Amino acid sequence: MFEQVFKNIDDILHKDAGCSSELDYVEQTSWILFLKYLDDLEKDKKTAAELAGRSYKDIIDKQYKWDVWAVPRSKDGKLDHHKALTGDDLKYFVDHTLFPYLKKFKTSASSADTIEYKIGEIFSELKNKIQSGYNLREVINRIDELRFRSSVEKHEMSHLYEDKIKNMGNAGRNGGEYYTPRPLIKTIVRVVAPKIGDKIYDGAVGSAGFLCEAFDYLKTGKSLTTKDAEVLQKKTFYGKEKKSLAYIIGIMNMILHGVEAPNIVHTNTVSENLADIQEKDRYDVILANPPFGGKERAEAQQNFPIKTGETAFLFLQHFIKILRAGGKAGVVIKNTFLSNTDNASVSLRKLLLESSNLHTVLDLPGGVFAGAGVKTVVLFFEKGAPTRKIWFYQLNLGRNLGKTNPLNENDLAEFVKLQKTKADSLNSWSVAVADIDRETFDLSVKNPNEKDEAVLRPPEEILAEMGKLDKDSAQILKTIKGLV
Repeated sequence: MFEQVFKNIDDILHKDAGCSSELDYVEQTSWILFLKYLDDLEKDKKTAAELAGRSYKDIIDKQYKWDVWAVPRSKDGKLDHHKALTGDDLKYFVDHTLFPYLKKFKTSASSADTIEYKIGEIFSELKNKIQSGYNLREVINRIDELRFRSSVEKHEMSHLYEDKIKNMGNAGRNGGEYYTPRPLIKTIVRVVAPKIGDKIYDGAVGSAGFLCEAFDYLKTGKSLTTKDAEVLQKKTFYGKEKKSLAYIIGIMNMILHGVEAPNIVHTNTVSENLADIQEKDRYDVILANPPFGGKERAEAQQNFPIKTGETAFLFLQHFIKILRAGGKAGVVIKNTFLSNTDNASVSLRKLLLESSNLHTVLDLPGGVFAGAGVKTVVLFFEKGAPTRKIWFYQLNLGRNLGKTNPLNENDLAEFVKLQKTKADSLNSWSVAVADIDRETFDLSVKNPNEKDEAVLRPPEEILAEMGKLDKDSAQILKTIKGLV
């Protein structure tokens, strides 16, 4: 049902003059979906409070509740068309009454780690782009069909929202920056293996895929106590995001996954000076895929000891600095980081090897990121002791990856299994840091087990194939002469 509702909503928005791309569809669906989700959440909280004999104070005032402004109902439970706003009346109410009311939550909330504050943030960043109040009415009616009351419904909803983010990523480069394939995220989380009590951070949070997956991993790993659940809600997940749309989608994604007030901040991470990071600012776990290919201005570069315009290299410095001693990280980066000869790349490799134990490098094939031709690696490291030995794993799939043939979890199963013991195989090997060039710190992926099939073919096989080709050619010529 959820899937069909989303498709119907996209069809409606496609007709609206204010929505021109998949990015707009996701953004506009998000704010309406959020208000419906919030209404169901309040109903659940109220029921739970009544069962426990406690009173419940509504978050949203009565006149702004979903069943008052969005879907007022008649006695038979159906939409009351006499009371339901539509057309210009609906658009005016949303733009000039509803949004201003919701924005005020940012200043009236008791603290930043409350759902009230997040409501204010979301509606301070967004605006209603749906130009036709009639289209808006149709979208509201469709979203009203959705239910978020059971854990099964919430689970299905969160996964379909992920699919919408993925489609947005495929719609263009701007969206693509927000989306990392879910099988890769699951694998990175599994290898890093965070535990309850860890502070988990993504400084390039995008659609919050890493934080959502870490939340799912932790909440299903063992039966949670009430204290564990509270720690997961308020003191575990932290993120920063520069772009407005990604920031909103990241918050929405986490809320739909079950984190009510995500600790995500709208800021440019690389504008922060590394020298200002104190021990209290540090995290236990970092999971991230910072944007690659971006170029940062000179003033941003001044915040870092290793000067470079490459955004991902600034992020990597930030991650090394903000990770606490003994902390663990899984970070996606372009594979050229391992071998570039410019001063920044060499200095950054040296910094990583000397400050942290880079214990694993996962070398990914091209096509993992749909729409982006870049090849990437995942760096797994622990801060503290320097690197002595690096275990490399080269993902050789024997097929081309793309939008219609994406990476899946089975593709990464051998890596996850072998990584536990750092075992050698046809696709894996270890390199001692003592054997690495101390001038370049080159960490190029050079699989010693790769075979050159052309060299290994026996001479008699090659001669036999040449003889067969000669016979085939002679037969073709004979046939042609017979025809002439």
